[in-house]
Amino acid sequence: MEIICHKIPLKAQKSDFAYWQTQSYQARLKTLEEIRQEYHQWKDNSVESRLQRVYTISKR
Repeated sequence: MEIICHKIPLKAQKSDFAYWQTQSYQARLKTLEEIRQEYHQWKDNSVESRLQRVYTISKR
């Protein structure tokens, strides 16, 4: 097996944001859920695994 490594400047890297914008919202939510589950497996399993609530206050 041949190991191939390419070294590029940090500024030349493609944006992750651009990649995720091309994905459907279902794929993004599925991936988010997978990341969330992995995170809670690393943490203490006695903690209930769920997303935190987010409140937004807007003025008219």
